[in-house]
Amino acid sequence: MIQTHRRAKIELDVMTKFVSPALVLLFGCAAMGASSRALSRPSKGQFVANLRAHIRHVFVIYQENRSFDFYFGDYPGADNLATPQARQHGFRQWDPIGHTWVTPFFLKTPDVADPNHSRPSLIAKSDQGRMDKFVAAEEMGIEKHGGPARYARDMGLLTMAFEDCHTVPFLWYYAHHFALYDHIFEGMYGPSTPGNIDLIAAQTGQTQWARNPREAVAPDDKGVGEPIVNDHNPPWGPYASGHAPRHPALDQTYATLLLTLLGKKATLAKKDNAGVKQDITELAKLDRRAIPWGWYQQGFGNGKGDYHPGYIPHHNAPQYFGYIRLNAPIWSGVHDLSDFQTVITERRLPARSVDFIKGGGGNPFGWRPANPSPRVQAQYSGDDDHPADSDSQIAESFVARYVNLIARSPYWRSSVIIILWDDPGGFYDHVPPPQFEHCPDGHPCGDGPRIPLILISPYAQSGAIVSSPGDHASFAKFLDVLFDLPPLASLPDEKPYLPEGPRDTNARLTKLLGGFDPARLAGAEPPIPASRAEIPDSVVDHFPPSMTCKDTGVKPIRVAGASPAPPAGFNPRPRKRPPHRTGPLTEGESRSGGKLGSSR
Repeated sequence: MIQTHRRAKIELDVMTKFVSPALVLLFGCAAMGASSRALSRPSKGQFVANLRAHIRHVFVIYQENRSFDFYFGDYPGADNLATPQARQHGFRQWDPIGHTWVTPFFLKTPDVADPNHSRPSLIAKSDQGRMDKFVAAEEMGIEKHGGPARYARDMGLLTMAFEDCHTVPFLWYYAHHFALYDHIFEGMYGPSTPGNIDLIAAQTGQTQWARNPREAVAPDDKGVGEPIVNDHNPPWGPYASGHAPRHPALDQTYATLLLTLLGKKATLAKKDNAGVKQDITELAKLDRRAIPWGWYQQGFGNGKGDYHPGYIPHHNAPQYFGYIRLNAPIWSGVHDLSDFQTVITERRLPARSVDFIKGGGGNPFGWRPANPSPRVQAQYSGDDDHPADSDSQIAESFVARYVNLIARSPYWRSSVIIILWDDPGGFYDHVPPPQFEHCPDGHPCGDGPRIPLILISPYAQSGAIVSSPGDHASFAKFLDVLFDLPPLASLPDEKPYLPEGPRDTNARLTKLLGGFDPARLAGAEPPIPASRAEIPDSVVDHFPPSMTCKDTGVKPIRVAGASPAPPAGFNPRPRKRPPHRTGPLTEGESRSGGKLGSSR
């Protein structure tokens, strides 16, 4: 039975709260409706010890291209579209083609086109933190490259759309019964590849740029170079087409979590290790046991040689690092997505592990969108949430399929599942991103616009909204604490170049600990049962979903000034085919063939 639980708004990380009685009092005031157990104060060391005793398996379900406001803009209690801050940051935006003002509007359609989410476009849309040029930058970018005005306007309006539990009830269900983070940002202004690399490295090549200034990416951000800010394919296969790209990204030569997790086995990186040689020596000296990791990506194992149809290589972060790709014992951690189910059902996971789950442009379950349109049926069967390829309802069913798999396994009692997105997809979000070091184009490298993050665990704060600020590097900070890893920023090949480089020692970023319940970790309260995380298969496999907003336990708030329906004549899937193009897939480009946010 779906029940309604207390909701708490947590402003600071659990570890931070333990430091000061005043902060504990603040937590007690913020956790509205929470019982007295929330005020218990284990020491910082005891909290970490409890966390390590219970959490031994970390699962990351990594989706594509949605901003926080797009999915949770009317979620009660969050930093949502109804806040005063939203009114001050882009809630009302000028539409230069329609010559009118546009405010956010509710969209129940799960199949939408793909707004421009290249680095230059996201920077223009954010407008130095004003967050007020999403419509104008989208429209002007398309018109600049000869796009039709009608198409440009539909794409501009699309950036202001938002969905909620009427369209993605599974995501709202998880957010309500576990922990929702409402101040997580993409770590680098840019599209998918930077987000994927940031997740495992807490940077996208700032160390490499500082070490080798001649490798700097061009100021227009379109070429190869450091740091990585676009979607150039990795320098090694496999590739979807079977052909190596004409302009691949540079070999990435800095430390990653996949190296530090190896512990003393980092010495397995015998080839292409010049950029991490001192790191390897340091990790060997620490003499820590390896924590196995697995990267499970859809399409990786469905081909031969370098030909893997349906595979999206620029989403495979390990493939960009020569010391991972060229050393077979390390590269063996990369698998086809289908292998994950086998590993779980046959109980093959080691005592501790970190596993990444990545979908793709198709899906292995035979799911089809609810919309009977032949175009939608042909184009929107993807399961990784990428607009123009993926139906958001199929995408949330993909998430639910793997949450169910883990919840029904023996690993539930020792697990945390983190659901997050690689970039905001060019959709509006009202919260100004924090600013970090500058990139070669003179703009901040990061943070980029806000993205959702949901933490699911037996030891989660049930119904919590965690407002501690963070970005993709927060994942590295979490693993550093959980597995007592040396921070990437502390390693000898990276440390001399700070602040350029990994951000996992940056005190401004959360360690993601605020989503855990100290009482549950201490045994004072029972863990959340696996049944709370499960959504019946008959519901998961049904399109549109048979789960309603009422079933989630959450009622969307009314956002004053927002429209309950799209503007008149709006088309969420406008047709526009750009001129024939050759060359590599570039930033912000649709995988289905066409730059949907701009053209050339």
